[in-house]
Amino acid sequence: MSLGIKPFTHGLHDLGAGGYAWLQPDGGWGWSNAGLIVDGGEALLVDTLFDVRLTGEMLKAMRRAEPHAAANIETLVNTHANGDHCNGNELVADAEIISSTATAEELAAESPERLAEMMRRAPEMGAAGEFLQRCFGVFDFENIQQTLPTRTFEGELGIRCGAKDVTLTQVGPCHTRGDILVHVPADKLMFTGDILFIEGHPILWVGPVGNWIDACNLMLNLELDAIVPGHGPITDQRGVRAMRDYLVYVRDEARKRFDAGLSPFDAVMDISMADYDSWGDGERIVVNVATLYREFDPTTPAPGPGELFSLMARVAKERR
Repeated sequence: MSLGIKPFTHGLHDLGAGGYAWLQPDGGWGWSNAGLIVDGGEALLVDTLFDVRLTGEMLKAMRRAEPHAAANIETLVNTHANGDHCNGNELVADAEIISSTATAEELAAESPERLAEMMRRAPEMGAAGEFLQRCFGVFDFENIQQTLPTRTFEGELGIRCGAKDVTLTQVGPCHTRGDILVHVPADKLMFTGDILFIEGHPILWVGPVGNWIDACNLMLNLELDAIVPGHGPITDQRGVRAMRDYLVYVRDEARKRFDAGLSPFDAVMDISMADYDSWGDGERIVVNVATLYREFDPTTPAPGPGELFSLMARVAKERR
């Protein structure tokens, strides 16, 4: 059953009452969503995209839909520090850029040049390099001018777009160190960043998983008509419930195998994902189990990015 409430088509989707979602099928690696809130001639942008070209195309479409407001975006909110939600910040550098404090710290420590260099080296990296090229080869990471947040907060921050109240709530660390939700209460609208992957496997880079489950429960206790995920189609509470149930399932199954003494990789290969066969990017279970094992025992060695991508490449190949 599809968890989307609108067709998952590329481009700008009008959600009514000045709310818009920018969607990028298929929602897999790097193909993130963004959002726009407009009121009283003012505009607030939720996230940019993985490269400058894609962000520019999105901004042109937003300006066509809202010629006055979107021509001068006053506020940009970065929901978290992954490049597919902030690498295009330079195109709205005149806006006030808001993030959680932890997100700003992550961004400052992680230059876009690092990913560009990794992609240059990908042809020499064997299976991991092939996997990287398959996931990210269509994006242009060269010469991105990192543009950092200019305002940070912790916990919760209330801001306004025109006459609309917008609430930013920090729910990380979970997916990353500083994930936030963007809520427009009057419109029953939520932009979740990567707290929601709809019809795709999430990726638990940081943890703890309990914070992510709590974030889902927080959303389930709100009255929401439209929820724009970080990846995948626009959804409603069904999508939130599916994400929470996935996280609970993987946590519990990983715990059983940790207690039985299985290695993280053996646990990955042993956990049945039959109920999630239709979800994309199933190889991300590698990262999820590795992070959970460190949560169960903080002395568990943390694999580096190269090792994780090598293992994901292996799992993707074996499961195909």
